[in-house]
Amino acid sequence: MAGIADKFDKAYADKSIEELADAPVAALKGVSDGDAEKLKAAFNITTVRDLGTNKYFLWAQAAATLAQ
Repeated sequence: MAGIADKFDKAYADKSIEELADAPVAALKGVSDGDAEKLKAAFNITTVRDLGTNKYFLWAQAAATLAQ
């Protein structure tokens, strides 16, 4: 899990994958509280799980993958 855990702030280093998925998006390295507020306002995204399962994110990821 070190591969995914190192993408989160140090406070989340010892968390389970379930806890990481349910962490606030600001727990991700490089995502500020301001960024998190914008994601919440625009897409009602509050957790890492919300971000990872957001339909727009998934559509963009599929398009990028198919374009390779």
